[in-house]
Amino acid sequence: MKNIINKIPIPISGLMLALASLGNLVGAYSQGLRYIFGSISAIILITLVLKLAMMPRSYMEGFSNPVIGCILATIPMGLMILSTYIIPVAQIAAYWIWMAALALNAVIILVFTKKHVLSFDIKKVFPSYFVLYVGIAVGSVTAPAYGMNSLGKVIFWYALAAYIAWFPIVTYRILRYRELPDQIKPVVVIYAAPGSLLLAGYLSVFQDKSVNVVLIIGVWAFIMTLFGVSKMPKLLKMPFYPSCSAFTFPFVISAMAFSSMTGFLRTSGYAVVFLEPINILMVAWAFIMVFFVLIRFSIFLLNETALTPYMEKRRRQ
Repeated sequence: MKNIINKIPIPISGLMLALASLGNLVGAYSQGLRYIFGSISAIILITLVLKLAMMPRSYMEGFSNPVIGCILATIPMGLMILSTYIIPVAQIAAYWIWMAALALNAVIILVFTKKHVLSFDIKKVFPSYFVLYVGIAVGSVTAPAYGMNSLGKVIFWYALAAYIAWFPIVTYRILRYRELPDQIKPVVVIYAAPGSLLLAGYLSVFQDKSVNVVLIIGVWAFIMTLFGVSKMPKLLKMPFYPSCSAFTFPFVISAMAFSSMTGFLRTSGYAVVFLEPINILMVAWAFIMVFFVLIRFSIFLLNETALTPYMEKRRRQ
């Protein structure tokens, strides 16, 4: 058991977040599918919690890595979304889980900032910074479920400011220092996430929505999603790395945000029939990427857990 938990890579938390989000995306069509995805996400979360309990040093070491340190934020992000699953049966518990996840996300931001940003090195800046500093906008998306719209608005404005601040810095690093190790290259797809997450947060938490604001954020988010998709042909030819979890949540949140935007524009009196095929394609692509990464992670973990005892036996001989 300990060997299996030891082999669980921390970046699988990105897949956990994507599965929880995908469950909410399909919830309007099938509650059964929603709970299937949510259950798989919860199982992954449990393994990550067990890893923390059994091997806390692995998480401490993760903070030393600027990519893993950022990806740690996907754990409280996923927990915020998973908390909404239990509202019908345990509303008070769900609320406190959500608040604890939000606080944990803030703590991770502070610890990472102290460790990496205060001793700034542009070569150690990666698109995963968006996960850390903008990802807390998941709090805006989920805040209405707890009647915390005011807090959700504060989180949205913080996340928007963080995105505006970090986008040029991250982009400068990617353009100026193009070399990226193969195991880090998948994180470039994260560019697709923050714009869509902000759009989803805005549509969720604000009652008086501006069509102009929705269109501005929506167009930008769509452009960034296309950028992420454009990187996939080369990335899919690479060997599988745990960082490939970056192929999941950015496309799921893009599909969610685009679907929400389409619904908002429709209720606002705009003809959006031409957007429906795009919406379907985005949802289908998100499904494909999540299933692809889920299968690849399963194969990866089976190989890791099966090969370790074999290699140990060979060393004894």
